Amino acid sequence: MIDHYFHLDLHHARGLQEQLREALVGAILGGTFPADEPLPSCRDLARQIGVSRNTAALVYESLVEEGFLQSRPRSGYYLHADYRDGGTAAALAAARHDAPPQSHAPDCAPSWSRRLRLSSQVRQGVLRPSNWRDYDYPFAYGQADTQRFPLAAWRRASRAILEPAHCAAWLNDAVDQDDPELIAQLRTRVLPKRGIQAAPEQILVTLGSQNALYLLAALLMGPGVRVGIENPGFRDAWNVFELQNAGVSLHPVDEEGIVLDERAADCDYLYVTPSHQVPTGVTMSAARRQALWRQIQRHDQIVIEDDYEADLDLSGRPPPALKAADRHGRVIYLSSFSKCLAPGLRLGYMVADEELVRELRALRRLICRHAPLNNQRLLARFLAQGDYDAHLRRYRDEHARKHEKLCRAIDRHLPDCRYAQANGAGALWLDAPPSTSTQKLAWAASRRSVLIEPGFPNFFDAEPSDRHFRLGFTAIGTDRIEPGIALLGETLARI
Repeated sequence: MIDHYFHLDLHHARGLQEQLREALVGAILGGTFPADEPLPSCRDLARQIGVSRNTAALVYESLVEEGFLQSRPRSGYYLHADYRDGGTAAALAAARHDAPPQSHAPDCAPSWSRRLRLSSQVRQGVLRPSNWRDYDYPFAYGQADTQRFPLAAWRRASRAILEPAHCAAWLNDAVDQDDPELIAQLRTRVLPKRGIQAAPEQILVTLGSQNALYLLAALLMGPGVRVGIENPGFRDAWNVFELQNAGVSLHPVDEEGIVLDERAADCDYLYVTPSHQVPTGVTMSAARRQALWRQIQRHDQIVIEDDYEADLDLSGRPPPALKAADRHGRVIYLSSFSKCLAPGLRLGYMVADEELVRELRALRRLICRHAPLNNQRLLARFLAQGDYDAHLRRYRDEHARKHEKLCRAIDRHLPDCRYAQANGAGALWLDAPPSTSTQKLAWAASRRSVLIEPGFPNFFDAEPSDRHFRLGFTAIGTDRIEPGIALLGETLARI
């Protein structure tokens, strides 16, 4: 009987044919079925696992068409000859049989620690448990509320690019090029919203903003190069720069953005997040922007502008990107679709001078050639059909409601915590009362299924501040914000 060979628990959220096919293929490749015995008939299979006979027949026929099974008239379905020896299981057994004899020497395995010439374990990253979705009140930053993803429109765009007319655009290797339709959409529909005009040769598609940072650091930074970063700031930017042995200069942040002093004048590059500073959410003031322009022109410096939340401003009149006023190629602009669409898509873009983009394109080719072209074409279609703009309108409305509800809840339940009003940032940065350890607060809150992020990993000082914490609100449901903050307030009062 089929139960002797494999067990199948059907889930109603997935298609029955898909689940049955997956289970049968797994059993075939795993060498589960006897080589010379027929598989259960369609009728028996359907009865034993609780599906229709038609479903079982369709799955069997699809496996015949693709060479997993053979159909014998008046006899039934049998394993194809290629799989009678167990398929994958047989291949693994053969590999073990052909393996070199085991040595009993104590140092048989290689010592990777001695071989490493570079360690990526530079600094601790942001603290967030891998099971953050399991929390009842996940105030996690940078994550998506999957219920808000425009799935119907995304499916429509996906079906469109699977048409034969589109397949040639993404089935072939583009070597070091990007999808021209996506580049056109970025030029005409996305970048102009930030005041940026760019030629196709000045745009590079990346696997998110962090991939862009790594490419830039690998190409431009090394011993003797000095880069200034905000403190507190984006932890992994510091990690990437230090990985290339660049000298990192720390610069404080106030209510106007990065503070420019005499130390900033000694930097070759300045990495800034002017629209929504990471992690405080502060927007760089007009006066500070002018001071930054004067400095980089006077000292021959380059600005790396990370506009990671480009489409989330709620002020009604967001300031343009720094890149919008760049007339001499002194700003390298980075952004992505992670915060407004979905972080798992890993699609971003960079705008810089053509000469630099040409070098970055060549370096990217050595690493990953290009971002997957099917995803690039899908996003291009999503943009061209107006689906992204429609999604943004709904997303911003919900984002504004969440932001307002979070602020009211903090005022009610955390009256001793101060925070800055950030116009559209995906999180609020809070100062806890004096003597509060936000690490202890985060641990105690997690015991009540409330997830918050202690702020100390965002500080780069030898003794980082432990009085700050971040409340992200993009991933949490609107109705859970108030009760979650209420629990957090009770927890703070007890520690």
